[in-house]
Amino acid sequence: MLPLDKLKTHVPNAVLAQIPDCAAKFGIDSPLRLAHFLAQCAHESAEFKALEENLNYSADGLRKVFSKYFPGDLADSYARQPEKIASRVYANRMGNGDEASKEGYKYRGRGYIQLTGKDNYSAFAKVIGDDVTANPDWVKTKYPLLSAAWFWSTRALNDLADQGASDDVVTRITKKVNGGTLGLDDRINHFKQYYALLA
Repeated sequence: MLPLDKLKTHVPNAVLAQIPDCAAKFGIDSPLRLAHFLAQCAHESAEFKALEENLNYSADGLRKVFSKYFPGDLADSYARQPEKIASRVYANRMGNGDEASKEGYKYRGRGYIQLTGKDNYSAFAKVIGDDVTANPDWVKTKYPLLSAAWFWSTRALNDLADQGASDDVVTRITKKVNGGTLGLDDRINHFKQYYALLA
């Protein structure tokens, strides 16, 4: 049994309540695995507060972050319109339809490790046996941690977590979660805090 009571006051109760299901379904069942997993979730969700991707970009923000999707002055007509932005940026990839289908917005990032794209929603739905493809907001409301655990398992991150408590292991996990090392210091600090409580 994981000593979840030791995480009280360090992790929101709503998150604690979801851990046993994640442990059972996706094998996040040792202090080491759980500390690594929670560290990534905490960073990705701004301390478990952000359950949905923030797409409220200014025109300048769009040019910086999504320059290839907004050539010339196109960003000006999309600025501060999250539905239009996501529909364009995520169109025709990850199983989403074209921009007009608005599936890019419908399947925008949700959960503690932003589940994004129709293909991912469909794959997650099959594993848990609940139709989050038809009800994408459930990823945010019912399954924010379980969707993160599914993502974790699809990238074989338990195996990586089992390699230890070093900064190097946190770095390697971060690269699989983030695609780079954004926020690495924060992730390492979270890991050390959780592991000290759980170990």
